[in-house]
Amino acid sequence: MSWCTIESDPGVFTELLHKIGVEGIQVEELYDLSTESLTRLSSNIYGLIFLFKWQTETDNRPTLDYDECQKRNLFFARQVINNACATQAILSILFNIEDKESHVNLGEELTQFKNFCSGFGPEMTGESIGNSEVIRQAHNSFARPEPFVMEQEEPVSEKDQEDVFHFIAYIPKGGALYELDGLKPGPVVLGDYKDEHKWFEQVVPFIEQRIQRYAQNEIKFNLLAVVRDRRDAIKEEIIKLEQSSATDNASRIQELKFELQQEDERHTRWKEENVRRRHNYVPFLVNLLKVLAQKNELMPLVEQAKKKYNEQKQE
Repeated sequence: MSWCTIESDPGVFTELLHKIGVEGIQVEELYDLSTESLTRLSSNIYGLIFLFKWQTETDNRPTLDYDECQKRNLFFARQVINNACATQAILSILFNIEDKESHVNLGEELTQFKNFCSGFGPEMTGESIGNSEVIRQAHNSFARPEPFVMEQEEPVSEKDQEDVFHFIAYIPKGGALYELDGLKPGPVVLGDYKDEHKWFEQVVPFIEQRIQRYAQNEIKFNLLAVVRDRRDAIKEEIIKLEQSSATDNASRIQELKFELQQEDERHTRWKEENVRRRHNYVPFLVNLLKVLAQKNELMPLVEQAKKKYNEQKQE
């Protein structure tokens, strides 16, 4: 029943959503917090996912209780399962999309799950996520291959422990902005937004504050945006232009078809990368070394590598 850690990658998250049955959505990585970068992504940004190295901190900001969440029709779940924060951050965004004209289709599994949890409190909702076999299997399908199981005779020191990273979500809903962190008792209200198409501009300062809080000794941050599937948006625009009687649409249609081809290629590349992530290459490498040893080619390669290493070390 354990949950694995997964890579913070747009291709991983997009395929994870598709595995659960969600349609009309994809995840994009952001490399800066400028308005231009955010606007360029999509006119439909449903939420932002921020990844950072978790550290013990004191946060005295008030959070909404269960009754207030119910009044605001706000989905929130406590994280009660280790390593589930990535998937939980995505679900926090999906289950809070309120636009009736949204292009997102949750699919049968998640729609039933959302309805099932509609009357639960944060703790019970978090338990339900952990007990969902469909969600857990989709999440764990991205587990990194562990070809060797090593016996740990001595406890790992605090210095040698792996860094712990955490995902939180930022969403707009009902005219207000929220930070959804499963490690907190409830959602944090960040304030109101004026323009539903540019709500993310008012979230940026909060993300920058968090980055600056750790900036002196930490540079490992990642920001992802959950947006409408760009291929669907492009196809929709092409159809509108083709149905229009304007004579100057031909060049724009060609541009869009080229963009669509690029998006298709990118999604194909994501799938290929995800296959490689899941594959265990150790048996191949072990057999390769055996064959090289049988042909007496292994040791010369080892000596060549040592020589190259020593030369680089001297430089």
